[in-house]
Amino acid sequence: MGDTENTLNGQCHCGIVQFEVKLSEGFETIRRCNCSFCRMRGAIAVSAEVSGMKILQGADALTRYRFNTMTAEHFFCSRCGIYTHHQRRSDPNLYGVNVACLDGVSPFDFFEVPVTDGIHHPKDTGGKARSAGTLRFFPADRNAE
Repeated sequence: MGDTENTLNGQCHCGIVQFEVKLSEGFETIRRCNCSFCRMRGAIAVSAEVSGMKILQGADALTRYRFNTMTAEHFFCSRCGIYTHHQRRSDPNLYGVNVACLDGVSPFDFFEVPVTDGIHHPKDTGGKARSAGTLRFFPADRNAE
């Protein structure tokens, strides 16, 4: 992977899993999802080509989880339990990467995050991906002004 502004390092909470990822379109693909699993997980994801992610350390510590159609594959650190990334159901050539695992990035860096309608997934409905809304974050110090 080349050194570009879209190539970032990341890791799980305990640091056993470390990776390098080249984001497909920077943070333009940032999103949440309202499906049952994503709703409970609560992570904000950003897209990367499957070929754009390299596990540098701890591949053997990653645990995989699949549910419902068994298509999407979600990866977690088996030691600390943090979700690092998943192979997307809507496009198996893409990973969704947990922005909270990226060095120097926080989910609270984003004022607005689009929420996709995973309850009515396009693979189930035969339609296009739909918006379920927008998640907004207002820092407490911003509200004090």
